[in-house]
Formats: sequence, structure tokens, C-alpha cells
Amino acid sequence: MADSELPTRPKPEETPAGESPAEGESKGPSKSAAKKAAKEKAKAEKAAQRAAQEQAQKAATQTEDTATHLYGPIPETEDVIPSTRFSELSEEHHDKEVTVVARVDNARVQSAKLAFLMLRQQGQKVQAVIAAKEPISRQMVKYTGGLNVNSIVEVTGIVKKPDTPISSATIQNLELHIQKVYMISEAAQMLPMQVKDAERPPPDTTEEGPQVDAEGTPIVTLKTRLDNRTLDLQTETSQAITWISSGVSELFAEYMVKSGSRWIFTPKLVGAATEGGSNVFEVKYFKRNAYMAQSPQLYKQMCIAGDMENVFEIAPVFRAEDSNTHRHLTEFAGLDFEKTFRSHYHEVLEFAEDLLVFILSQLKERYSKQIETIQKSYPKAGDFKLPKDGKALRLTYMDGVNLLKEAGVDVSEQERFENDFSTAMEKQLGQIIRDKYDTDFYVLDKFPMAVRPFYTKADPKDPRFSNSYDFFMRGEEIMSGAQRINDIKELEASMLAKGVNPDQEGFEDYLNAFRQGCPPHAGGGLGLNRIVMFFLGLPNIRLASLFPRDPQRLRP
Repeated sequence: MADSELPTRPKPEETPAGESPAEGESKGPSKSAAKKAAKEKAKAEKAAQRAAQEQAQKAATQTEDTATHLYGPIPETEDVIPSTRFSELSEEHHDKEVTVVARVDNARVQSAKLAFLMLRQQGQKVQAVIAAKEPISRQMVKYTGGLNVNSIVEVTGIVKKPDTPISSATIQNLELHIQKVYMISEAAQMLPMQVKDAERPPPDTTEEGPQVDAEGTPIVTLKTRLDNRTLDLQTETSQAITWISSGVSELFAEYMVKSGSRWIFTPKLVGAATEGGSNVFEVKYFKRNAYMAQSPQLYKQMCIAGDMENVFEIAPVFRAEDSNTHRHLTEFAGLDFEKTFRSHYHEVLEFAEDLLVFILSQLKERYSKQIETIQKSYPKAGDFKLPKDGKALRLTYMDGVNLLKEAGVDVSEQERFENDFSTAMEKQLGQIIRDKYDTDFYVLDKFPMAVRPFYTKADPKDPRFSNSYDFFMRGEEIMSGAQRINDIKELEASMLAKGVNPDQEGFEDYLNAFRQGCPPHAGGGLGLNRIVMFFLGLPNIRLASLFPRDPQRLRP
């Protein structure tokens, strides 16, 4: 290395007098570092002391809590623990241990050593109590009393008989003394509405926004209930209504199957608006338009032409009607049937009458508990009147016109066969028939041909009338039916008379079915939601629909 690259050393005279280089560089910083280190040490000691105290407190708490394994998150286990349903609880379970899975309807701490839970299972309620007594700790009591409403929990306890019946519970003569309580699914602290507030019927008013009754209890409107339908379905009344809906479908299918009818499934996407272009929903179907089916009517008839003889279907029906009434939906559950007959369409009409009497009478018999529950909120639920002799009351359309005329109703248009009954007329006629014949279910036969669709058979004796019928409950229509035209020439003539072009798109396959021969047949279409609504005397059909669709509602 060259001399010029060697580092130079400071000259002696460059160092301050009396101070060596080493001393000058280290004296100040050494004191600062020592002071800083002392502070850090003291800080660390304090932190360690606090951590030790917290650990000691935690250990002490854990030592005191003898029940940590009896509550909290549900433990993972491969063991299958059988649970008991509230509907199964009885006096036989007294002093026995049971495990239930239910929602928290209410939770409250009574004291440091006592808390109460009201448990809810499909609308039914059972009270549970927990007391701090070995091995149950105060911490477990506090946890139980602080559970969020609507959370789903698994509770194990001993069934006891309370000193006095628990009026706020569905099962009033039993309560559960908690031994274990585990969280399955925790609900949010703030719910859009309380299930207990939705137990009461919605108000008649359409006014929205927060409302309270005379006692200051929140009133839940129909809109709020439907916007939060999942919560609304948890009420005891809603649970019972959905069981009635299920029962109607089950009884309809049971009767049809036993009669030798075949369950069919017809398309709900169709290529043409064959039953009325203004009342169908149009949807995009790849590169063309399609429509939601208004009914399975044409397909039912094609099945009859296909030698299926007796068919039925339970399926959605779509109606693009801007009707914002208490009884109209844009999508509803349809119960449809079609059946051949040998000599007269009244064979099918009688079959349909017996079908409805069977459904309505069996609802009363098989679902009496659900009806009693609904009656607490809707008093009319238990007073539906069936014919005393078990046979449907059958009147003609003109019988109905005359009954209304006797009551002073203007029926001039109906007497000219120009219009069907209005809704107000139907309701009034229903009350007249209830008073006179002591029944809420009846049939009107022989409607004017002018008010029926093109596929309806005219009365051979008087072509002003048709071989058609409507079924009514509490004065409101639940079914429309008729004998269908089965002759191709007569069908085409009827279409032209009704202003329907047989050559228009969508009718080709339907008409071809009749060109190949089709036996005489009749049938009808029932509205499941209307049956439930009128049977139970509900004020609005939306209460009888799981997730209703109307012109204003497309959610949830």
C-alpha cells in the first residue's frame, strides 16, 4: 500500500490539554447510557411485577371457578348426546336428567348466586334456573344470566316441578335445573326486533315506524315482521301456521295418491304467454324471451291426452297482477288436479268437494294443538264451520245471485251474465250462506260462459252458462275449476269466440294433443295460501306465506 494511502494520526498538539483521546470520547456517553439502562430495568421490573400479579389473579380466579368445564363453548366430542324435544317433556321426566337444544328467549341474573333462562324451541317455552351450588360457580351463574337473547344453547339439567305454574312458559308445570350450559351459536346483542314482540298480531294500521301499545310494549308491524321473516318464523304462532300449510299439502297429496292420481311436475318456464299476455312475468331465456307459468292448466290437459287419466301437482304459480290486496300474491303455492270422467263432469266436481271436506276436517282433527295456539292471536282460527253432514253445500251461480238480490244487493250486471261477483259481493254472500246454511265452505256451479276462459265447456242445455265451478271459504274464492273442452274443433271455435288466435305462438303443442284424441275431463286449481288464510281467519295472506311475493315485495 502506498504511503499516501496510510491513515494519518492526530498530532499531539491537536488533543486538548489535560485530556487523553480515550477519556474525551467516553466520559459523557457512559453516564447517559447507565441512567437509561437503570430506567429500563425499573420499567421491566414493574411490568414483570404487574404480569405476576395478573397471573396470580387469573390463577386465583381459575382456582375459585370450579365449573369451567360445565359452561362456555361447546366441547368437541365424538360422543352422541341424545337431546329431548320440549314436546316430549312430561311428568315422567320429573327428577331425571335431560339435555335440550334451544334458543335463549330471555336471560336474567337474579343475584350473584341465581339466574333464570327462558328457553324456546319452535315457539314452545320452558323455564330453566341455575343456582351457585357445588359444582356450579358464581361465574357460571353470571355467564348463564348474561347469554344473548336468541342464542342457541345446549342445556343439561334435572327436570323439576315448580312450586307454582310458570305462566310465561308454554310448559308451565315443569322447569329445568341447569347442570351444564354450552354455546352452540351466539346471536348478536342487537336484533332488528324481538321474537317476543312479534308474538302479538300485527296492527291493522299500515303506518310504519316505531310504535308502542298503551302499556308501552313495542308493536311490530307486518312490514317489519316480513322484512325480518326469519325471526318472525320463530314465534309460536308462525310455527303453528307453517304446520297448517304443511298439513294442507300433505292432506291434498294423501287424498290424491289414494284416489289413484299421479303426481306430475310441469314446466314453470314457458315459451309463450298462452293464458293472458298482460298477467305474465317475462324473463330472459338465453337469446329469446320466456315467461313464468301462470298455471299448469295446459300441461295438465296434455297429460290427460297422454292417457294419464288422473294427475295432480303442488307447485308455484306466478301472476303478474298489480293487486295490492289482503288476498293477492304474485307467487303462490298451487294445488292443481285434472281427472277424466265417464258420463258427467259432476263426477269430478263431487270428487273435488270430497277432497276439500277431507282436507278441512282432517286439519281440525290432526292439527288441533296448532289451531289452539293460533287462536290465541287470531280468534277466528277455531270457528271454521264445516257442513254438518260431511257433504259440501252446492248452489248454482244464479242461486247466489238470488240470495244477494234478496239481501238488497244490486246484481243487475250478474243477471245479464256480464260480470262475475265482486269481492264485496262474495264476502256478503259468504255471510248470508253461513247464517242460512251454517257452513263456511260451499260451491257455486254453472258460472256464465262470458266470465270463464276459452278451454271451459259450455252447458249443452243453456250455452249462456258453463260447466264450471268455484269453491269458497268464508265468502272468498279458493278454487276455480271446470269441465274442459276435449274436442279439437270445439276448442278452436271457443278460442276464436274469446278472441284468442289458435295459430299464435305457444298453442301448437297444446292443440296437437287434442288432434290425437282426448277423453272428457275436468279439474281445478286451488290456492294453498288462501286455504290456510281463510281456514284460520288470518287478516292477510302474507301471514300464510313463507316468504311472500307481491307487487311491493321481492325480499327476503
